[in-house]
Amino acid sequence: METTGCGTAIVTPFRADGSIDEPALWALVNWQIDAGIDFIVACGSTGEAATLDEEEWLRAVRIVIEAAAGRVPVWAGCTHNSTRTLLRLAAMLRQIHGIDAVLSANPYYNKPTQEGQFQHFLALAKLVDPIPVCLYNVPGRTGVNLDPQTVVRLAEAAPNIQAIKEASGKLPQITELVHSLPSSFKIFSGDDNLALAAIGIGAQGLVSVASNEIPAEMARMIGAALHDEWSEARELERRYGRLFEANFWESNPGPVKTILNLMGRTSDTVRLPLVSPMPATRVRLERVAGELGLLKFAPMPAGDMRMF
Repeated sequence: METTGCGTAIVTPFRADGSIDEPALWALVNWQIDAGIDFIVACGSTGEAATLDEEEWLRAVRIVIEAAAGRVPVWAGCTHNSTRTLLRLAAMLRQIHGIDAVLSANPYYNKPTQEGQFQHFLALAKLVDPIPVCLYNVPGRTGVNLDPQTVVRLAEAAPNIQAIKEASGKLPQITELVHSLPSSFKIFSGDDNLALAAIGIGAQGLVSVASNEIPAEMARMIGAALHDEWSEARELERRYGRLFEANFWESNPGPVKTILNLMGRTSDTVRLPLVSPMPATRVRLERVAGELGLLKFAPMPAGDMRMF
């Protein structure tokens, strides 16, 4: 895997009736690539993969691949808590031409041991070989952590396990991964607000939520950090740090879709059990987006409001 830099965990746009808005997804992919994003992740957590049925999931992956048209790598999310079901899904996914990597998160709910996770990911890697696999450690969503020692075992056991998206929020864990794995193994931050810190200790990039809204700026921030241009990278992080936080004021991707809707990019529809942000949260999101210049008509800051 040669991929580095900033990748977008792209949202899956829905129409008001809940169906996938295919033209909107196509347009989002083109905007991301034109803005300079390095790769795109289809049907991850931000893409609401957990509420897509199998046909929709495969269709969304195909749309992203077709829209990308080879201009950037495309990763496809493939996660399940049942290893048997995961392998059945992965067998369908591997039939799609143009997938550059498979991203798979920890098995959720079951709370498997490290050995259980090892066997789970190893089975996936063997089935999709030679497609590269990127492990996705996100204990906040899945309830289990993938320990660095297990990642090392997996990298040694399956040559196509070549990367990890690390979203534990633990910098010491990322440090241990950097020190324990070969330099060819790619480590990506899974948290926008920790990306620069992760790169500073040896990570090779970020799988981003905020790049849905600001792809050019996030690509610049990560690119600057990877080229040791830290003044520019830190300046961008300071400017957009509020957005990183705002995207998680309520469950992801509700806030992101709200801001994209305010930007005129897509609807803000999410699927149950997720719901759109509360009206008070929407007001706060609009204010942040406006103050950052993301909206065509930015809301007036509170201090500038006047009676006419």
